[in-house]
Amino acid sequence: MYSLYKNNRGNPLFSVYDQLLPVVNLNQNFDSLLVPKNHVSRQKSDNYYINQNYLLRAHTTAHQTELIQMGLDNFLVVGDVFRRDSIDSSHYPVFHQVDAVRLCSKHDVFGKNITSEHSLFEEREITEDHQSCHSDAAVNFLTQDLKSCLISLATSVFGKDVEWRWVSASFPFTHPSWELEIKLCDKWTEILGCGIIKQDILKNSGVREKVGWAFGLGLERWAMKLYNIPDIRVFWSTDPRFHEQFDFEDPSTPVTFQSYSKQPPCINDISFWLPEEGKYCSEDFYDLVRSIGDDLVEKVELIDDFLHPKKKTRSHCYRITYRSWQKALLQEEANVVHQKIAEAAQNSFGVQLRC
Repeated sequence: MYSLYKNNRGNPLFSVYDQLLPVVNLNQNFDSLLVPKNHVSRQKSDNYYINQNYLLRAHTTAHQTELIQMGLDNFLVVGDVFRRDSIDSSHYPVFHQVDAVRLCSKHDVFGKNITSEHSLFEEREITEDHQSCHSDAAVNFLTQDLKSCLISLATSVFGKDVEWRWVSASFPFTHPSWELEIKLCDKWTEILGCGIIKQDILKNSGVREKVGWAFGLGLERWAMKLYNIPDIRVFWSTDPRFHEQFDFEDPSTPVTFQSYSKQPPCINDISFWLPEEGKYCSEDFYDLVRSIGDDLVEKVELIDDFLHPKKKTRSHCYRITYRSWQKALLQEEANVVHQKIAEAAQNSFGVQLRC
């Protein structure tokens, strides 16, 4: 991006912010980005709320409006983000994200020869291709600028011959929106989301005469695809066998991750009756498993959801896969952790274990 966007002096247009505090308020994480009050992304099951007003940021987009209000037109935000999710090889409660914003003036869109006929805005009906206030010229410029930037980024990382495609998407804060997919191992994989920033976000931030685009991507996801890393847990490992594989100065050095964990998994099931309706959610159980089992837990699957036909009580059965990246894990060791999880589930959630 630095090579694509420079000012008249040859300096990068984009400034980088990587030390912003991860604790944000509801306005930063949701309201300022036009996320509806009833949107699924606000749910307790998806976020780490500190209290009713604050949470750990679910995306680095949470800092978008405050930076725009500071007068910034082109910036990158890099930081850790926190989401409650399932437990498997591609999900972790904390990961790293990059967000980018580029705002464009009439001069950026039309160049030096601007006339009274040139306009960024036009009142019309909203469609899937444009907002109700953007002119065709603004939409076409932003779309081309955004997509060419991201295609350049993807091909510079994954190789000039990588196959790519655009897929229409929907986000609360951009319209139109897209996801960029690339083909890896004959499979299409989504690597980022992007779109034209909704004009109301800019207006609410004090920007009246500019339009813009934004994108966001997960750094671990890109690294896993680029280096063939099979499990997201290794990014948090202190094992030198992991870090030594990336001990080089040139980030373009080709590397294929060599797995050093050949240990078989230990698999245990846990089944319990749920408490009365509304007092239990799977994400709470996943957090509990993670807090006790830490990185010994490779995966948690809900393998059975049973509703008793007469009593109308519900039970869940989860399959927990234990495997250490550091050493061979004995079944007896896994059983000790599993028993602690069972006891904690009873005490924390009021579940009734099944034999």
